[in-house]
Amino acid sequence: MRILIIEDEPKLAAAIRDSLVAEHYDAVIAPSGEDGFFLVSAERFDLILLDWMLPGRDGLEVLRVLRKRGVSTPVLLLTARDAIEDRVLGLDSGADDYLVKPFAFPELHARLRTLLRRGQTEAATTLNLADLELNRVTREAHRAGIDLALTAREFDLLAYLLSHTGQVVSREMLARDVWQETERATPLDNVIDVHIAQLRRKLDVHGGISLLHTVRGVGFILRVEDSP
Repeated sequence: MRILIIEDEPKLAAAIRDSLVAEHYDAVIAPSGEDGFFLVSAERFDLILLDWMLPGRDGLEVLRVLRKRGVSTPVLLLTARDAIEDRVLGLDSGADDYLVKPFAFPELHARLRTLLRRGQTEAATTLNLADLELNRVTREAHRAGIDLALTAREFDLLAYLLSHTGQVVSREMLARDVWQETERATPLDNVIDVHIAQLRRKLDVHGGISLLHTVRGVGFILRVEDSP
């Protein structure tokens, strides 16, 4: 697995690279957004670690341009910002996940493993609900024939909800089965809520009946009816 580290702090970049090499990844460092663009254009990577605060173009600008150019490689955003508004902004810009600095390398490795697993080919299955269709092989989702342009995380979240259509899915289930994290010191509730909000916005942007609903105090449900 090849991982690109776009990080301008030499000591941190080197420490991340060394930790990944120790885990048997092939890690490459780009010290700026421009260098990162060049490497992504010239070589193949399975995942990108992207620092938010970069000289010149910041990480979000780099991310937006990559997504605009059709680069679908999973991106883990590294940031010192932990406000909910910053999380939403990062997800809106195309990040698949984010990790707040300072972080422990075991958590970084766990998040990388999760994102890399999502990028692997899944069994040939098409899931449908009303005018919503998801293909697990092509990793595409459409509503009324329009591409939803989901991030890797949003795709897996929608696939899980579709596989449980008509059933209430709790945050604990999502943390265990989608995020693959069950032993965190703090719950993933806020992270899950951000992704649910982003997914709901994409599902509803083209109009039509609402499909994704919140069951207060319990979790979420994907169904045609407006009420659970």
